[in-house]
Amino acid sequence: MELSINKNYSGIKSEPSKLSVIITSILLGILVSTYFFPFEFTFLPKGLNTKVILAVFAVLILAVQFIRQGAVLINKELFPAIGIAVIFSIIGFISVEVNNSSDLSYANYWISFATWLLGAYTTIFVLELYHKTFNFKTLFHYLIAVCVVQCFLALLIDNNETVKTIVDRYISQDTVADVKFLNEVDRLYGIGAAIDVAGTRFSIILIGLCAILKNEFDGENRRSLILFYWFSFFVISVIGNMISRTTTVGLAMGLGYLLISSNIFKSDIRFSVLKSWGLIFVVSIILLLLSIYFYNTNLEFREQLRFGFEGFFNWLETGVWTTGSTERLNSEMWRWPDIDDYQTWVIGKAQFANWFFAGTDIGYCRFIFYSGLLGLVTFSIFFIVNAWICALKFPKYRLFFIFLLALTFIIWLKVSTDLFLIYALFYCMNNERKVAQ
Repeated sequence: MELSINKNYSGIKSEPSKLSVIITSILLGILVSTYFFPFEFTFLPKGLNTKVILAVFAVLILAVQFIRQGAVLINKELFPAIGIAVIFSIIGFISVEVNNSSDLSYANYWISFATWLLGAYTTIFVLELYHKTFNFKTLFHYLIAVCVVQCFLALLIDNNETVKTIVDRYISQDTVADVKFLNEVDRLYGIGAAIDVAGTRFSIILIGLCAILKNEFDGENRRSLILFYWFSFFVISVIGNMISRTTTVGLAMGLGYLLISSNIFKSDIRFSVLKSWGLIFVVSIILLLLSIYFYNTNLEFREQLRFGFEGFFNWLETGVWTTGSTERLNSEMWRWPDIDDYQTWVIGKAQFANWFFAGTDIGYCRFIFYSGLLGLVTFSIFFIVNAWICALKFPKYRLFFIFLLALTFIIWLKVSTDLFLIYALFYCMNNERKVAQ
């Protein structure tokens, strides 16, 4: 693992039974979900979410390794990210001091950074402990499965009152939104997966899914895997949009990734690739017909589908692609400091937690109001560096990291969010530099 700490294990040697493989895979999937979609238990202290718990385990693992080896080696690849995260936190702290504010949202970013990194370390440590070989593709198999399960779980919670009661009793959604609010606005939610938090993470997975799907075209071309990938892409795209329409960004970028990278429009395209696209087309038609069936027979599904694809339905019915949220975003949310308020433009007002201070969800606006252009530029450089380093670590997926970086800056047009959680996983994985492009 490359947090980086030298590990002397080589995976589990004996061949496990099919049942034990299934059970272990489910448990590992739950582990990945607790990292990627962290949540709190209602019976534990507030703030003690699953991400924090994973970070605590990482500290214990590192302590044991330090005792055994006498040292913990941090990979040099992490140094730039650590340095920029610290600088960003210092800028936030200066803004807090200058403005006499008590809002430490991004002045404490180094804590969030460290927690995500340590949580990722525990997650990858356990996954690598089980798998003889662990790589980008294996990680995304877990992430894809987790997102598909979250989508179906959201439908189950919404349609089964018993399940909903159990989930609401023991699972706190405070890491994303208040359950009361989610129910008032009739929004689907899974476990730690709701609104824009879910949408941004679904978007990451849709792009990564298309990255490995494209490589499947170039590799062994196993139909079962292509079927799994495309079924997952369809489920996350459709149900994910019902949960959060931000998923549309990942849907569009994922399709764009496939079109750019698969050479489908070239005259010398291989017949095997055409067969794969044919399979995708057939599966798409079948799933589309199923969606139309449920749209016409299930009122709840119909309403949620119309919400998720409001822009598409408005375009079909009125000829104009628009949604209530985009109209509000364009008319009300673009708020900036006064043109002559130089202090705010440079260092901000250290106001982030108080939404009403600026009255906007747009990431660029909120970062400006917190730590000014200094903070926004530094945070932008932080993600550019993350994408660059990870692209060097995983050269086969270089285009994916370009799209992931673009996703960050596109998402900020709608909401302020931090996508470091996915980079943290890659930092904790072994290099794949030797893999041919």
